[in-house]
Amino acid sequence: MSQTLWRLKSWSYAAQQTSRRMRAITELIDRLRDRGWRLSAQRRVVAEVLVGEHVHLTADDVRARAQVALPEISLATVYNTLNELVAMGEVLQVAAGPGPKRYDPNSTTAHHHLVCVDCGAIRDVNPSGQSDLTLPQVERHGFRLLDVNIVFRGVCPDCVPPDRPTVAQSD
Repeated sequence: MSQTLWRLKSWSYAAQQTSRRMRAITELIDRLRDRGWRLSAQRRVVAEVLVGEHVHLTADDVRARAQVALPEISLATVYNTLNELVAMGEVLQVAAGPGPKRYDPNSTTAHHHLVCVDCGAIRDVNPSGQSDLTLPQVERHGFRLLDVNIVFRGVCPDCVPPDRPTVAQSD
């Protein structure tokens, strides 16, 4: 492939990603406005930081990214905004292990999480098999089920040493 063609394809891919991100931001902002959410500059920048696939940021990460656009944003404002977004169902709060909670904007599509036990990286996953996992009535012990949250744990490609066995290899 010529370098010119490669650059054109790269630019096209980047333009598509930017367009997809802008569309997602617009859709989120529209949903928030439809719910009567007052959209201050601080709230808007927090919402924009969270848009994207496989985004699982801590509140500190959200603040650091938000400060690029709005240097004066406080951590308290970030936490308040995240809590409001969680309460509205626009963002999921993910506690996938020790350490700070993460915030996942993928709240409209059922999914589970894959977590690296070494570095803490989190990915959204849709495992094959039982997509409608449920608990039989006898196993509920009087609980009323609200949600199912499955976390797969492993070691990501960046952290795994070549000789470390996996579940499939150790069986």
